[in-house]
Amino acid sequence: MDKLELEKIIKSIMKDDESSFKILFDYYYPKLFYFSKRFLKVERGIDDIIQEVFVKIWQNRKTINSVETFNSFIFTITKNLLLNELRSLLNKENIKKEIYNISVAKEYSSINNIEYHELQQKIDSVINKLSKRQKEIFILSRKKGLSNKEIAKKFKISTKTVEYHITLAIKFIKKELGDLGLISLLYFFLFF
Repeated sequence: MDKLELEKIIKSIMKDDESSFKILFDYYYPKLFYFSKRFLKVERGIDDIIQEVFVKIWQNRKTINSVETFNSFIFTITKNLLLNELRSLLNKENIKKEIYNISVAKEYSSINNIEYHELQQKIDSVINKLSKRQKEIFILSRKKGLSNKEIAKKFKISTKTVEYHITLAIKFIKKELGDLGLISLLYFFLFF
């Protein structure tokens, strides 16, 4: 679909044209599915996420600014929903193992339980070095799966402040784990 066709479809959607919305769905669905599968590593739940993306598009159809920004708009919505889903999935032990098995190269998958627990302890030790507020926010975000909005409400702070604390925490953790090697960083990014 070229830019002119997309522009025509989006203008029709802004005027509540459901047939144009169906065309948009058919065009973007495979792209979003592939993007989501690469992001989540599993297919489970992707259809629900994509449906939610299109519900948000339909609900916000009157506020779509331009065709130029639409592509990044739809992928940003998808990415945010995928992050929420990933946090939720990683709180479930069986999903965590499935993603680990899919994501980690065979030569690294032989880490035994003792090494796994040692690695987990090292990561927990690094997390414990964070300031009290950063640690609380990071754990609520990454381990408990709360959204930035939920955390902001809990602490009576802005979502920007929550994002700031999470960004600082991740930078600190990456720096500290860099000395522990590739497996530590991989584990951190897969499971936190």
